[in-house]
Amino acid sequence: MPTYGHTPRRVAQTRRNTFFGGAAILAAGILVVKLIGMFYKIPLANIIGEQGNADFSNAYNIYAVLLTISTAGLPVAVSKLVSEAGATGRYNQMRRVFRLSLALFLTLGALSFGVMFFRADWLAGLMNDTKAALGIRALAPAVVCVGCLSAFRGYSQGCGNMTPTAVSQIIEALCKLTIGLSLAFWLTSAGQPPEVGAAGAITGVTMGTIVALVYMLLSFLLGRGQGPVSRDVPEGSKQILKNILRIAIPITISSSMVGIVTVIDSSLVQGQLQRTLLENPDSWALYTGFVDFQPLRQALASWTATLPAGSAATLAALSQQVKEELASGTAQSVAQTLHTTLQDVSRTLYGNYGAALNIYNLPTSLMAAITAAVIPAVSGALARRDRRGTARITGSALRITALLAFPMGVGLFVLGEPIVRLLFSSYNPELAGPLLSTLGLATVFVCMMLVCNSILQAHGFVTLPVLIMLTGGLVKILANYNVVALPGVGIYGAPLGNILCFGLCLVLDLVVVARVIPRRPRYLPIFLKPLTASALMGGAAWAVYGMLSRLLRTASQEGVYTLSWKGNAVATLAAIAVAMAVYLVLVVVLRCISRDDLALMPKGEKLARLLRLR
Repeated sequence: MPTYGHTPRRVAQTRRNTFFGGAAILAAGILVVKLIGMFYKIPLANIIGEQGNADFSNAYNIYAVLLTISTAGLPVAVSKLVSEAGATGRYNQMRRVFRLSLALFLTLGALSFGVMFFRADWLAGLMNDTKAALGIRALAPAVVCVGCLSAFRGYSQGCGNMTPTAVSQIIEALCKLTIGLSLAFWLTSAGQPPEVGAAGAITGVTMGTIVALVYMLLSFLLGRGQGPVSRDVPEGSKQILKNILRIAIPITISSSMVGIVTVIDSSLVQGQLQRTLLENPDSWALYTGFVDFQPLRQALASWTATLPAGSAATLAALSQQVKEELASGTAQSVAQTLHTTLQDVSRTLYGNYGAALNIYNLPTSLMAAITAAVIPAVSGALARRDRRGTARITGSALRITALLAFPMGVGLFVLGEPIVRLLFSSYNPELAGPLLSTLGLATVFVCMMLVCNSILQAHGFVTLPVLIMLTGGLVKILANYNVVALPGVGIYGAPLGNILCFGLCLVLDLVVVARVIPRRPRYLPIFLKPLTASALMGGAAWAVYGMLSRLLRTASQEGVYTLSWKGNAVATLAAIAVAMAVYLVLVVVLRCISRDDLALMPKGEKLARLLRLR
């Protein structure tokens, strides 16, 4: 089996990278990257503020879609073709696959770069956030670099060496953390507007891809030339490209759906917020404590005064007028002022929602290790025709996921506002807190859905999860489009789409798993005990925080009792600590986990003996 670079060496001459070992390395790398991402996004959100956070999210969502389209399926295709060629000693075939894939990645990366750099204003307009254009341009070079990275990563994985991929991902994340945060802090401290601070943070992402690419290139160059000369005749370029695209296109379509749905949803939510704020001022009452509406009130009055008698003040009319003025080169007008002011308000609201999303996305990061272990474990059992073992692994994977996902979701639901107060001191906890609490319910559905998808994929059902996710995505878009536009709901309706989308996906996944998998797992025993333990844990967290938050309140000079940031931090951390202790005790007492479940995890046997599980 060849190692990374043009270095085919026999397995006996190297330390073997087994499939399970490779999956573990990648899972560990992903987990480290996600943890670094947490230390990046939370401070960043405080540095660039609500509006800057919205600009960052909008620019990054565009980048994620183009990145997925250009790189999602291709590394998998490359690694598969390289692995197959290496297994038969066709090392010239491996090299040609790599060279062609690199050329293909560069072509797609260059096209994506052109779209992001030269059409940044148009893309930002699609997101209903024109100030995100600067960040989109700053991210444009990263698409080219990540394309090249994907070629190297696909080749190294095909050679059976997962380490370069994991290390390059960590390097990329660390550069993003250090460079991005430093630039964002420097720019905002210098008095630059939020969109400039967001672009500085995004520049860290681009620099991270450049440094990671340098590392992968050096690893490749240092390893080449150490293997035997091969005499095989590689396939023609046309046939290799055909094979790459045959494997890559279905995976790309599947992977890009989530990103495309996210972009559409983000655009619709912000567009509906702006439309409702303009056309129904009664909706302002929802945000009176969070937004200063005086600039919007003045800008709206100035614009409506210019409208012909009987004309309706609609967002469509405003957008058309601004478009015509910009095309004719008209200087700043009342219409353009109103349009900018509307965007500023929606950026503030969506920035708070983005802060809640940053926390909401953390639990799903922990699923990487489980999904990485499930696919090879189930596939191995299927290869041995061990139906009983397959059913046991499937049930254990669902139970472990439930044991992790339920308490995290309940914890976010119960402590949404205190967590926002703790982590995002510059945001509005009364606004972002309820959003996080609602998203906490969706967390459970997302985590369970990800593992169900892995189970189905391991059984060979690749298309079904894609169709289910597409159905859920459409439900999410329709729900958010209609609910966010309600004057009495507004931005608070945005998390509802996540609940409906992933809740539906999970139900459909569970139905499919029950129908197509032999010896289907029994859902009631799997979910009931973790749900009971999580509910009791949530009650304990709620009680502890409520009691401590009252005890730690201090009186201000006006005689009003309030909870300081420090007091909230003490109460929140104490509530989390008590909740964890209660949950662990309940898991053991209720026998929520078995020895077979722990066998899927590292050191699981030792832990099972410690807990005296059978």
